[in-house]
Amino acid sequence: MTDDGLPAELRAENAIRVGQPPRNRAEAARKIVWILPWLIFLGSPVKDLTSGHHSTAATAAGWVALASFTGLYLTLVFRNMGRPFSGPTVGALVALLGTLAVVLSLTLGNQWIGLFVYVSVTCGATLPQRVAYWAVGANTLAMVLVGLRVGEDDWSLVLVVLLLGFAMMGVKQLVRTTIELRKARATVAQLAANEERLRLARDLHDLLGHSLSLITLKSELAGRMLPDHPDKAAAQVADIEQVSRQALVDVRAAVSGYRRTRLPDELAGAQVALKAAGVTAEVPGEPDLTGVPEESESALAWALREAVTNVVRHSGATRCTVEVLRRQTLDGAVLELAVEDNGSGGSGKGPGNGLTGLTERLQKVGGTLEAGRIKKGFRLVARVPVDTPSAVGSGA
Repeated sequence: MTDDGLPAELRAENAIRVGQPPRNRAEAARKIVWILPWLIFLGSPVKDLTSGHHSTAATAAGWVALASFTGLYLTLVFRNMGRPFSGPTVGALVALLGTLAVVLSLTLGNQWIGLFVYVSVTCGATLPQRVAYWAVGANTLAMVLVGLRVGEDDWSLVLVVLLLGFAMMGVKQLVRTTIELRKARATVAQLAANEERLRLARDLHDLLGHSLSLITLKSELAGRMLPDHPDKAAAQVADIEQVSRQALVDVRAAVSGYRRTRLPDELAGAQVALKAAGVTAEVPGEPDLTGVPEESESALAWALREAVTNVVRHSGATRCTVEVLRRQTLDGAVLELAVEDNGSGGSGKGPGNGLTGLTERLQKVGGTLEAGRIKKGFRLVARVPVDTPSAVGSGA
């Protein structure tokens, strides 16, 4: 499963991994495309260079400087997505970017004032949080001073420079939080797996440790008694057989407990399976299983699995609703599982082997099964009894 609860094969292939380096050229291209729209503020410098207001040497130098500025900006922002530079290197490159913005604006005019937007974005995205506050403010102040020097009369970019810088700081913090949550989720999953392995090891040790030790001891005794006391050796062998049979019974009981089908797990699996088949699903969350025996819960889980399998493979349905409700009947309290879809219910004329097996499984735990076509689809209802405490004084 993926972090969002879907199988890996259902995850969108073109998803951008936030805060992680690209794994291939396609992901690198998508990250670049995400950055490119921000280059709109370079329109004014490009227009200024193509207008013919500057000499040939100044125009050539302007193109070189603009290309260097853009390359430096893209390098800083793109590398910050996965493999950022070291702290001193980032500081030096950001300072160089700011210097280029100041020099180009002072030498080539107010058409280049938009370069401070990229400096502000770079400060918010690449610098540490405390340093970024001061850097964004200093960059905004530098833009105001340069604007006064070159005769800038439109100060709408001041707010853009300030807000974009702080917005990128928030985005950076959000990305960092997302990465930490992803790592924490992976750690929790690993710890859960380790705990499950330890529990399995403890159970196997408790189940087999004593039995295997006893079998070993009695085997040694039987071996020593065999030449002189074959009757006593035979008694020891009989004890070995009894102990081994009991150990086998214990292991089978433990394994069946590990393999027991649980209703919450099947509900989650049904949600994924129906979505994967393109069926609009309404599936409840954690059901209330208070007073439901393990065998009854397992029977309902098998009923849900069979019903969802029929919906996905045979019904051709586009919608499926699953409900788990407690009901009070004349025979007592029951837990009811209802699966309803708008499909054809399959092509069979009678109940299949799956429904027949479910009926027998439910009957073993005192439950019932109802399945058949309805006006607009097919409906399956499975019920199992629920243990409820007796009321005080009910004997009267």
